Amino acid sequence: MKNKIIVTGGCGYIGSHTAIELIDNNFEVVILDDLSNATEETIIRIGKITGTTPTFIKVDLKDAAATLKVFADHKDAVGVIHFAAHKAVGESVQKPLLYYKNNFYSLLNTLEAQSKYEINNFIFSSSATVYGTPDTLPITEDNKTQRPFSPYGNTKKVAEEILQDFTQAKHDFSAISLRYFNPIGAHDSGDIGELPNGIPNNLMPYITQTAAGVREKLKVFGNDYPTKDGTPIRDYIHVVDLAKAHVIALQRLLNKKHEQPLEFFNLGTGVGYSVLDVIHSFESVTNLKLNYEITDRRDGDVPQLYASTDLAKEKLGWVAEKELNDMISSSWNWEKNLRNNTN
Repeated sequence: MKNKIIVTGGCGYIGSHTAIELIDNNFEVVILDDLSNATEETIIRIGKITGTTPTFIKVDLKDAAATLKVFADHKDAVGVIHFAAHKAVGESVQKPLLYYKNNFYSLLNTLEAQSKYEINNFIFSSSATVYGTPDTLPITEDNKTQRPFSPYGNTKKVAEEILQDFTQAKHDFSAISLRYFNPIGAHDSGDIGELPNGIPNNLMPYITQTAAGVREKLKVFGNDYPTKDGTPIRDYIHVVDLAKAHVIALQRLLNKKHEQPLEFFNLGTGVGYSVLDVIHSFESVTNLKLNYEITDRRDGDVPQLYASTDLAKEKLGWVAEKELNDMISSSWNWEKNLRNNTN
């Protein structure tokens, strides 16, 4: 019997890549998604890549009764990887209640259903935004979490506090919170990648859509930050490296290797690149000239975020393997495939 894993938000960018890695590691995957920022076609693409089509259930996890019903049907699952959340920093500043409602209700209903059916292993999709504006760089897991600038970031910080309380109260429940830095890139097959609805909030799909002619111009939000070229610096990590880390973290829980009921790990490369670094690298890798302009800063952005990944290396045995050029070329390959299939 394969171990069954429930992946919430599994049609999304990181969720779909993680589903592939789970299937490749001989897990049975059940994907729950409300398709608010994804399409069901992702399930077909996962099946094409892996040769195994995961079970898919369209469900709104804000609906407690609907969530319980789905979990009742899959109470033989051994763990949950929870991606289901709204994730756009800028939008969360404009629509905070939407973010608090969606991200908290979906988490609470999932935990409640897990508790009822004794599914006691949980991987949480967190974010480096929980560190706010860090006091020191690189950021280690010992850095104090702070009130993030954005409601999105705050949902991740408060969610981790909920998990701390829950793992202390429910002694047989174990969780790992993975704090991502900036995922970019796409699967080597070119069959799945980041596909945001509307105008992208993240840098790489904005770059690739501009290069593909979908967007007229790339906006660079601010060049007056205290960095080498004035643009924000981030730690970009390939989504496949990130997906592999989820499987390793899950196996740590299933094999009872964790040292605390709730553990935290940074997932990044440890290298910071500015927005202009990424733009110039894209131009170099693709031999394309990007049309971009500098505009005002965006609410919720901080000057610099990059990780210390020593703890993940020591405890999980995980290190990111792919370089920035790999991330860029796979993103561009995905964008080109997408446009060829659309036209």
